[in-house]
Formats: sequence, C-alpha cells, structure tokens
Amino acid sequence: MQRLSQIGEVFVTARCSSLLLSAIAFACIAELSPVKPALAQAASGQHQEETHVRIGDSLVALNGPWKFKVGDSPVDSATNAPMWAEPGFDDSSWETVDLTPKSGSYDPTSGTSGYVSGWTAKGHPGYWGYAWYRLRVEIEAKPDLSLALTGPSDVDDIYQIFDNGRLIGAFGDFSTGRPEIYTTRPMMFELTRSDTEDANDSSQVLAFRIWMEPNTLTQTDDVGGMHTAPLVGEKAAVAAQYHLRWDELVRAYAGSLITCLVFGLLGLVALSLILFDRSDRVYVWIGALLLSLAALRFLIFTSTWTMWMNANSGNFIRYVVFDPLIFSGWVMVWRQWFQLRRPTWIPWVLPILTALLMVSMSLGQNLFFTIVPPPVGHFFELVSLCLRLLIALLALITVFQGIREQGLEGWIVLPAVLLAGISEFSNELQFLHILDLWFAFGVQITMRQLTDLILVAVLALLLLRRLVLSIRSQRRMALDVKQAQEVQQVILPQARTVLPGLVIESEYRPAREVGGDFFQIIPHRADGSLLIVAGDVTGKGLKAGMLVALLVGAIRSTAELDSDPEFVLQALNRRLLGRGDAQATCLALRVDTDGSATLANAGHMPPYLNGEVVNVEGSLPLGMIEAPEFSVMRFKLAESDRLVLMSDGIAEATDADGHLFGFERVNDLLRTATSAAQLAGAAQSFGQEDDISVISVTRTAVLDAVLA
Repeated sequence: MQRLSQIGEVFVTARCSSLLLSAIAFACIAELSPVKPALAQAASGQHQEETHVRIGDSLVALNGPWKFKVGDSPVDSATNAPMWAEPGFDDSSWETVDLTPKSGSYDPTSGTSGYVSGWTAKGHPGYWGYAWYRLRVEIEAKPDLSLALTGPSDVDDIYQIFDNGRLIGAFGDFSTGRPEIYTTRPMMFELTRSDTEDANDSSQVLAFRIWMEPNTLTQTDDVGGMHTAPLVGEKAAVAAQYHLRWDELVRAYAGSLITCLVFGLLGLVALSLILFDRSDRVYVWIGALLLSLAALRFLIFTSTWTMWMNANSGNFIRYVVFDPLIFSGWVMVWRQWFQLRRPTWIPWVLPILTALLMVSMSLGQNLFFTIVPPPVGHFFELVSLCLRLLIALLALITVFQGIREQGLEGWIVLPAVLLAGISEFSNELQFLHILDLWFAFGVQITMRQLTDLILVAVLALLLLRRLVLSIRSQRRMALDVKQAQEVQQVILPQARTVLPGLVIESEYRPAREVGGDFFQIIPHRADGSLLIVAGDVTGKGLKAGMLVALLVGAIRSTAELDSDPEFVLQALNRRLLGRGDAQATCLALRVDTDGSATLANAGHMPPYLNGEVVNVEGSLPLGMIEAPEFSVMRFKLAESDRLVLMSDGIAEATDADGHLFGFERVNDLLRTATSAAQLAGAAQSFGQEDDISVISVTRTAVLDAVLA
C-alpha cells in the first residue's frame, strides 16, 4: 500500500492529531488502563510475550511489543492456511518491534505525526516483499461488548489481518500472483471474542501479513511495514475513529478536487475561445494543457478516496504519461502564445526530451522492478530531475525570447511561468522546507494547491486580455472588410447598361462580404465596340477582394491601350505572376458594332449562346506560367441573340442534402429565365456555396437602343 503522499500532497500536522484524539476522548466514556506485558503459554508449550489491556468503551493503541519476521509463511497442507497466523505458532525467535512513536516524530514525506520507522531502517535495508507482524493480546472486557480493530493508518503497502489464525479482512488485493497495492485508506475490522472459562477475559493472537512493492524503496530510507499502530476497542468507538479518519482523508484531498474543477473549467473556457478567433492556436494548446492538469488532479483524489485503480497503474499514468506531457506542454503553450518561430531547434529537441523523460521516470519510479534494481532506479530518478530542469530551461528561453520580441506582453506572462514552475517542482521544494500548508474552512491546502489556484487566476486574466485584444483586432478587420466591400461595389458596373445595338444585364452575389468574382463592362468611345472581362480569383474574403481590385485596375489600364481580348489576358497574366498562389480564371469578350465577337478564355467557364454552351477550348488560368496560350474564337451575334457569361458558383450551388445545382439545371434555367437576376437568384435559393456572377448580353437593333 502506498502512503498518502505518494499520490498527493497530504500533510497531517501534530495539531490535527491532538485534536483528533481529544475528540475521541470526549466521545468515549471509559477508563484506559496502562498496557503491561504478560506471559502466556502457547499451545506449543513455549512462552510468548503477551500484551494485557482492559477494554471499556475506549480505544487502545497496539504499540506492542510485536514479533516481526521478513519473508512469507509456509502453508499448512491440511488447512491450507498460513502457519505464521496460527495462535500456537512459536515466534519466540522472531525480532521484536515496538510501534510506540518517539516524541515529536513525524513522517519525513507526508509530515504525519506519530511516525515509526519501517523495517529498512531496522536491519533490512533494500528489502521488499512479504513480512509478518504478530502480537498476543489478552483483552479484558464486558461479555456483551463488541470489539473491533482499525488497520494501521500508515503502512507500506497492503496487508491481511488474521485473528487466531482466521482471516478477518485485508487492505489490497492478494488474489492475484502479484498483489495489487492501493493508496492508504481507513479500514475497520470486527474481532471475535475467544471462548474461555473466564467470560471477561480473552486472549488472542493478531497477525498482519504485509506486502511492500519494490518501488516503495524509492520514497525514503525508512520504508517498510507498519509506521503507526493499529487501534483496538469497543466497536462504536472504533467506528467513530474510522469515520474521523475518513473525514480527515476527504478534507486532506479536497484541495485536489478544487484545483481539478478550476483547471477543468478554465480549460473548457480556453477551448471555447477558439470560436471567437479560429486563427489563434494558443487556445487549443492551453485548453488541452489545462484539461490534462485537471485530469491529473482528478487521478490524485479519486485514487485516494476510491479503489478504482491500483497504485502502480496510477503511478504509471501520473509519472510516465501526464508529468512529461505537461512539462513539454508548457513550452509549446508559450511558443504559441508569443507566435515564435525561433529558435527553430526547440520543436525538434522537445519531443526527444519528452520521450527520454518518460523512460527515465518509469525507471526512476522503479515500476519495472523485475528489470531495474533499486540503485539503477535511484540513478534514473536523478536523470529525470535533470531532464525536467532542461525542459523548464526551454520554457524560460521561450519566455525571454517573447520578452525580447514583444516586450510588455512577455513581462505580463512571466508571473504565470514562475507559478507553473513552482507547481511542477513542488515536491523538490518540499525537501528544502520551503512549502507549508494551511487549513481553510477545515480543508487542507498545500502550497502546490495554493500555487495552482493563483496560476488559474493569472491564466484567466491573461486569456481575458488576449480575447479582448483579439476582439479589437477582429473589429478592425471587420471594418477593413466593410470598406473593401464598399470599394468592390463601387468598381462593379451598373446592373443594366444599354448601348447602341446591345443590352447588358449583370448580377453579382458574393458568398461572403467580399467576393472573388469580378467583371468589367467597358465600351470603347472611338469605335463603339464593347469589352467585357469576367473572372474568378482563387480564395475568398479580404485577400480575394484585394486581388480583385488589382485585376480591375489592370483591366481598365490595359483596355485604354488595346481592347483585344487576348492582349488583355496576357497583361493580366503578367500582373499575377510572382504573387505566390494568386491565380484566376478569366474570360475576355469584345463585341463590335456589327455584332462580330472575339472571345479569349483562360480556364473560365464557357459562355452560353441562346441557351447552348459555346464550345471554346480550355486553357490554363492566369498566373500559372509566364507565356500561356489562350484559346481564342470568333463568331457573330445576330439580332436577338443572347450571350450569357457566368461563374462556376451557379453550377456548384449545393442544397442541404449535398446535391449540386449542376449543368442540367443551368440549361433548363437558361431557357426559362428572362434576366440575369433570375439566374443568380435561382442558384442562390438552391444553396449558395461560392460567389455568383452573371452577365447577359443581348443583341438588338440600333434603333431600339436609340429609342431606349
């Protein structure tokens, strides 16, 4: 069985023990007689030491002297019971152990008062495994008095109790080949009165079979066996003591429950902040780290209050999995916080250090005792400390880099970094007598728990500040988008334009505030021709809108020099080259006064003439190669001919069931729709996914245009 401090930070002060004993004395009405040695004749005919106590309604500590022996008992072939538990067994050659604590003694790890050193400090250093304690007790009590026994409150690690050779209970699981140990918990066992001639007297032998894990040797130099004496007494008094110990245990770990809740709540809040700013990955990192810390605190108090997980599994999860990942997680959180790209070697070194820390922690905790001897475990425990210090150094390097690059932001984060370091190295600071504990409303709070609470408060303020700055940035970006939208509306042509011999209708419906589709309708004043350029840039949003503005400006400046469609596309291609992933599909159409039309296409969706698709050859979009060859075709628009140019946003519209609008619906719509607005509206109602733009050019008589 592991002591309380192995999985958490439990310190029970001498003042708590005195208050506990005072409460028991007040609740119990009896006279406690002094414990005196006596001799009793064993069934084997040998004399054995005996403890004589008088039981009223009180409790008596069974300090001994106990008989002690390392190793395990042979089994009686007839009864299949351990022979060392039998009341008639001769234990006169065994060692004698007194569990009376020295004045002012305390557990060097947990701070528990009334501590007695274990067998490793009493002639059995480095020993782990089974050991036995035996005590012959002569009990004087009223005939109708029910007796009970509490298990030792501090023992390494688990035990079975035998009363006159009969197994009356156990703490831990002895049913498997290797016993499974658990964290210390209060235990209570009923005793059976011995049948003797004197009904007021009973003499019985109590035997404890104890198992200690090898990794317990890594804790202190005096582990092994019972560190506090069991208590025997009237059942009601023992039950009161049992409940007091449970109350003490619950209050001792309530601080871990509190820190678990605050870490978990703040972690969920941090993850939810990604909804406000999806570009900031720090919310994911810090949310995952806080939830890991909450899970670790959950493991600490649940493994103490319950027996749902044995101590070895809990130690593996805590020391080998959670601790290394949390250490490394802090480094990544601060790198993401400052959005650092240098030093570039940290993301490569950190996984290696984490893996080494996992291995060294598993060996240092002596979790593989069949492979690693205790001296090697101590060595790797030192290696683990060095690796943790290296990872902490990486965190400090990251923060100082943030201070150098961002100034005030780095200094604001520094207190959280220091608090996290104090929390993670709290066990090491404990041995320097730096840490202490307090009691708030009856709840025990350690320095680590107090540091965790302050850390949560600091992180909450930092996240709130970052969120406020992010919202301000988003507002500025929204204003920029709105201004870009207004600019885009200004550069778009009018919805209906009437020229001699031509009627042009256009409709534009962006999928977002700023779209990536563009078109320009430019009449040539000198020869009366009309140039129409329509296209679709890659991407959406503000970036696409800026690229659209660039192309629109290039279209207008190029059209003043030459309105030939192929010349215009070549000029636009040169504008896009060398701009990263800036690409665009584009179509340029020139219609002369006699209806002659020249069409050049750069990967754009072909137009429809009188409801039928124009078979124009495909070509590469703009911005991909330096000198592309665009497909060019010439045809003539007759009177009443209608040419429709559209973007792929119409055909790619998708309904709620995932069905595409498709080209068949486009063909049907072109036969029935009478305007560009109807075409765009039908696709938008179906389920708009991309920008939608439609341009309709209808050839009319010149007289119609003049009358209009």
